[in-house]
Amino acid sequence: MPLFEVAIVQHPTPKQKEEGHVLETIVMSPKLVVAKDGNGAAIAAVTGKDAPKELDMERCEVLIRPFK
Repeated sequence: MPLFEVAIVQHPTPKQKEEGHVLETIVMSPKLVVAKDGNGAAIAAVTGKDAPKELDMERCEVLIRPFK
C-alpha cells in the first residue's frame, strides 16, 4: 500500500477573522499514514486512534501528500 503524509489545519471562525487575531492552527502535525488512496489516508487521520479529539470539521482542512 502507498505511503501518505497527512496534516490537519483548523481555520479561524468568521468572528476571529474579523478581529484579525487568529491565524490557522495546526491541529495535527504531519503524520505518516499507510492507506489504499488519499481518501483512505484522510479518513484514517481523522478517525484513527491518534486523531485529534473534538475536531470542528466545518473549519478543518485535511492536507494529504503522497510519496511516490
